[in-house]
Amino acid sequence: MARFCSLFSSSSGNSTFLSSATTSILVDAGVSARRMVKALNDREIDPKTIGALFLTHEHIDHVNAVRILATNHNIPVYATEGTLEALRENGTINGKFPVEVMPEKGVEIGDLYIKSFKTPHDSNESCGYTIMMPDGQKVAVATDIGHMTEEIMTNLKGSSLVMLESNHDEGMLRNGPYPYYLKRRILSDVGHLSNNACAEAVTELLKSGTVRFFLGHLSRDNNFPALAYETSASALKTIGAVEGRDFFLEVNKIENDSDVVRF
Repeated sequence: MARFCSLFSSSSGNSTFLSSATTSILVDAGVSARRMVKALNDREIDPKTIGALFLTHEHIDHVNAVRILATNHNIPVYATEGTLEALRENGTINGKFPVEVMPEKGVEIGDLYIKSFKTPHDSNESCGYTIMMPDGQKVAVATDIGHMTEEIMTNLKGSSLVMLESNHDEGMLRNGPYPYYLKRRILSDVGHLSNNACAEAVTELLKSGTVRFFLGHLSRDNNFPALAYETSASALKTIGAVEGRDFFLEVNKIENDSDVVRF
C-alpha cells in the first residue's frame, strides 16, 4: 500500500513524503532539519529509513534542511545538474552526504521508480517528479510552475495522485500589497501557477484517470485555502464530475497535522 503526506506546503517551506511498503522518499526539505525530523517522528517514520531526497530546485523554501538532514542521516540527494550547481555555490553541498545528478532515464530507489521533468521557474534548473509505485500506480509532484507546459501535462497524465501548485488568486495578487516587481515575477511564465491555471489543469488530468488531487504551495498573502479549493472543485464539477465519486480534492496545509494518506 502506498503512503503520501505533504509534510509542509507554502512559500515558507515545502516537503512531501511518499512510500511503498518497503521504501520511503522525500521530495524537498524546505524547513529546518529539526522540524523535518519532528514531522517524520510524529508519523513514526525513522529519518534513517529515507531512501533518497529529491529536490525540485535550489530556493530556500525547498532546501533549508538538506545539509543537516542529509548529513546526519546519510540520505542520498538527487537533483538536476543546474540545481546541484547552485547548491554547491551556496554551500549546501558540503561533501558529507551522497549527491547524484538526476538521471534522464530515471532512478530506482528500492521498489520505487522516480523520473524528473522540466518545470518553468526562475531558478537554475527546476523540475517536478513522477514516482511509479510497485503496484503500477503513478504519483506526481509539481509545484513552482510559471505556466503549464506540454511536457508537464504529459508527465502528469495517468497519475493516480497529483500534487499540483495552486499558488495565488490573480485578483488578490494584482490588488494586494506586494511591490510591482514581485507581482510581475509571480505572474510571469517562470513564476507560480494561479488557482485558475491549476483548475484548468486538474480538469484535463481527471480525464486522463487522475482521481486524487492535492493543491500545494499556496501563498499566505495572495490566496485562501477555501478559494483555491473552490476554484478547482468548481471546474471539476462543471465537467460533470462528482466529488467523492469521481475525484478527491484536498488543499495542503502549511504544516500538516493529519494522518498519512494511504491508497
